Amino acid sequence: MYKQVIVVRKDLNLSPGKLAAQVAHASLGSWRKSNKLVRGIWRLEGEKKVVLSVNGKKGLLDLKKKAEKMKLPHVLISDAGRTELPSGTITCLGIGPAKEKDIDKITGSLPLWK
Repeated sequence: MYKQVIVVRKDLNLSPGKLAAQVAHASLGSWRKSNKLVRGIWRLEGEKKVVLSVNGKKGLLDLKKKAEKMKLPHVLISDAGRTELPSGTITCLGIGPAKEKDIDKITGSLPLWK
């Protein structure tokens, strides 16, 4: 099984619309970096996506390093600064699509976004 995970910073208190936009950026950005064959399998399996939370920027950067070390497709999203946040604010991290068991090694202990 394959999945994609988006990890969002809880400390930014994003509005629902801003959250949705940032998650969409992370999903598409990470998808673009993934293997074409993996994308196809993921699509056939239903394109599982999970949105998780982390307390702050350091948590995201730590996860990014782990994704790099495991050679998983990933993207770190920084806001453009046109609405709610200052330009360059790191908001979320997209990982995958990739094998669920590999992503879970990095994000398995994180809580779902609420």
